[in-house]
Amino acid sequence: MRTSQFLDRYGPWALVTGASDGIGRAFASDLANRGLNLILVARRAGILSEFARDLRLRSNIECEVRALDLGDSKALLDLCKEMSDRPIGLLVAAAGFGTSGAFLQTSTMDELDQIDVNCRAVMALCKTCAPGMAQRGRGGMVLLSSIVAFQGVPRASNYAATKAYVQTLAEGLAHELSVQGIDVLACAPGPVSSGFADRAGMRLGATVSTSIVAQETLHALGKRSLVRPGFLSKLLGYSLMTAPRSLRVRIMTQIMSGMTAHRRSS
Repeated sequence: MRTSQFLDRYGPWALVTGASDGIGRAFASDLANRGLNLILVARRAGILSEFARDLRLRSNIECEVRALDLGDSKALLDLCKEMSDRPIGLLVAAAGFGTSGAFLQTSTMDELDQIDVNCRAVMALCKTCAPGMAQRGRGGMVLLSSIVAFQGVPRASNYAATKAYVQTLAEGLAHELSVQGIDVLACAPGPVSSGFADRAGMRLGATVSTSIVAQETLHALGKRSLVRPGFLSKLLGYSLMTAPRSLRVRIMTQIMSGMTAHRRSS
């Protein structure tokens, strides 16, 4: 899709969550290059504001900042109320975080916060943006799933469950909203070179860059309902697709065990 066509279909404004770093930042940068005006959402006001200034200078776009925690119910509802009146043509729900380790040892509050950010906020923003897109007869939503979304993953059980929610939500909305002219895409990357692993307490091996995730995802938008950016995501996804679910769980157990081995040995 040419830049002008992309802008016509998904402009004039894109709302990107998790935009201060990682995958969200890569999406924002790519969308700025395509000429979309941006509303950037993340917790860290200073980093977000500096990034917005860079995008305005580099791409000659309008770029607004909303520094807030999507896990805060009041902040989320205030954002949804404000965005309901904005001409949002594209939602990129990239904000999210994970935990890892033995379920009996993780923090209950961390696990609940994870559900709020990874699930509750995603659904609320979809509900906020969809009516305007349907009224205009065009628009798109990119929801961040994961390779862990397709089976249970011991030592990251709650995180995998939140991504299963996002994957299922995207699949249902892709079918339901297509008649309204809205393209919904689930992005299911494997390990990504971002700050996610540090916060989740994992050590990753082979990773894909955030720019590749953004590029492959935006290229797939409007063409299909699921994209697996990067070689490892494709390899694992397609090789495990026909395996029984119980076998997929055992395989992911071994993978996650390797990613968290340093915590058990320390």
